[in-house]
Amino acid sequence: MGLYSSMRTSASGMNAQSNRISSVADNIANSNTTGYKRSAIEFSTLVLAQGGSDYQSGSVNSNTQYFIAQQGAILPTSRWSNAAVQGDGFFVVQNPGGQTFLTRNGSFVPTEGTGFLENAAGMRLMGYPITGGVIPPVVLNGTAGLEQIQLSSLALTPEPTTNGRYGGNFPTSINGTPTAIVANADRPSAIGASAVASLPPYSITVYDDVGNQVNLDVVVTRVAVAGAPAGTAYQWEVAVFNSANRGPAADFQPYSAAPLATDDFYFDSQGRLTSPPASLSLTVPNGQPMVLDMATLSANSAAYSPSFEGNGNAPSQVTGYDISDDGVLSAIYANGARVETFKIPLAKVPAPDKMQVTAGNTFLTTRDSGDFQIGFATEGGRGTMEGGSLEQSNADLANELTIMIESQRNYTANSKVFQTSAELMDVLVNLQR
Repeated sequence: MGLYSSMRTSASGMNAQSNRISSVADNIANSNTTGYKRSAIEFSTLVLAQGGSDYQSGSVNSNTQYFIAQQGAILPTSRWSNAAVQGDGFFVVQNPGGQTFLTRNGSFVPTEGTGFLENAAGMRLMGYPITGGVIPPVVLNGTAGLEQIQLSSLALTPEPTTNGRYGGNFPTSINGTPTAIVANADRPSAIGASAVASLPPYSITVYDDVGNQVNLDVVVTRVAVAGAPAGTAYQWEVAVFNSANRGPAADFQPYSAAPLATDDFYFDSQGRLTSPPASLSLTVPNGQPMVLDMATLSANSAAYSPSFEGNGNAPSQVTGYDISDDGVLSAIYANGARVETFKIPLAKVPAPDKMQVTAGNTFLTTRDSGDFQIGFATEGGRGTMEGGSLEQSNADLANELTIMIESQRNYTANSKVFQTSAELMDVLVNLQR
């Protein structure tokens, strides 16, 4: 009977609008939830088979859609541990029970005592630990190698120096005067009473086994070209001394002990280092064997401008942290050292809008969404990571209120259809009277 079908149709319409209002309620309630992705109700018709002169009205189906791929606004915050993704990537997080989820909620805060980075939903941020500057191999479709980031484990332990790089130019002339050539007997490495250096010593700081600073003097001297490879125009001796054995004079004075390492370096007429050695090997006092890379040296009329970089550090307390655009979490220590500790990955999903939405503003992949692929920010379209920022909800309050008013009107109209059909049914029943 047509009246029954119209009542069922109007009831389905009221149910559909009720679902739409529920979606609006969620969106409005979460309009200030970090990284929230709004939902929407889309309708489709269900048409019944028609026959004869009677029209059988169908119904309306409501389907939930999520706008997970839609970017929310990025706003800066005053907390370093907050993070946002500008692009398609998702943070990989775990709940305290160890279950893995994806999220855009980057409101991470260190927990008291344990130091885990947890967001407002209690989800802990995952990252690859960086050890000795090396990141473990990335597992593209899994979470192997990822760890819950824990700041309490980042106290800086002493690391002895094992390598360094010494660079710069050895001046062939100073203020137009050729640099004096020192006789072999007067080389600093000979540590005789008449020893002299062509240039003033420069000190470098390295670290022994327990993290104590050790100062080494790098003494550079021009010597006569003798027994050098063919094409050599300039020959320089580089000697490395323990600063503790330095003489009392303000300028160079012979050291009281032999150098830790010494060798001659050869340069062609254009000032280029021509042949090995390109490094010096020495042992840091009370420390480890160390290789001092010298491959970038030159010899021309420019000024003497040495530089040094080396590994190793003294024990120190953490004073701050920083998250870079490519997701590297660095610890900043009281001694000025900056150490990369974790690299935060981002997951990319082929069809993010098809993921399953779970509690805590998190997502799980489904057959329709496809599996996630792990990578890093700035790679593969995953976007960039912005430390000290949060992604806002992508729910627009004005739009949601408009939908709410529209749904209210539609619900009322459907109820009127139901009411009218019910009244017609009463008339039909009362015909017997």
